Amino acid sequence: MAVPPIAPHGIHHLAIQCHDLVGMVRFYQRVLRLPIVKRWPSEDPNISGDRAVWLGLGQSVLVLERAADAPNPQGWQSPDPGMHLLALHIFPWNRRLWAEHLSLYEVQIVHQSQWTLYLRDPEGNRVGLSHYPEVESEVQRSQW
Repeated sequence: MAVPPIAPHGIHHLAIQCHDLVGMVRFYQRVLRLPIVKRWPSEDPNISGDRAVWLGLGQSVLVLERAADAPNPQGWQSPDPGMHLLALHIFPWNRRLWAEHLSLYEVQIVHQSQWTLYLRDPEGNRVGLSHYPEVESEVQRSQW
């Protein structure tokens, strides 16, 4: 039986299927500040625009792909198995700045813990901005 020599060393990419690809790219690029690294044009001559857009995410890529059906978001905590959350790493000292930035884009923080701000993207997918295991200092908290 063949055994890989080492374990995988990271996430290559995460893909999200999107009903409104343009709107989702705008959100992840402008609000969450992820740079576009590649666009994949539609291969269907009847559909203009991109079929997928890759956004840089550290050493990984967030792939947004066009989907045919409308999104069907569930409540914040879903009983169903499957992908639950895309958690992006932030620094604890930037938490307040991220909260203000989200407010400027009228993105609601739907839940928060001592480590993570939780929000929804335009199609209802759960996104976290997390600094776990580091906690925000008392000085940083008092500035809120």
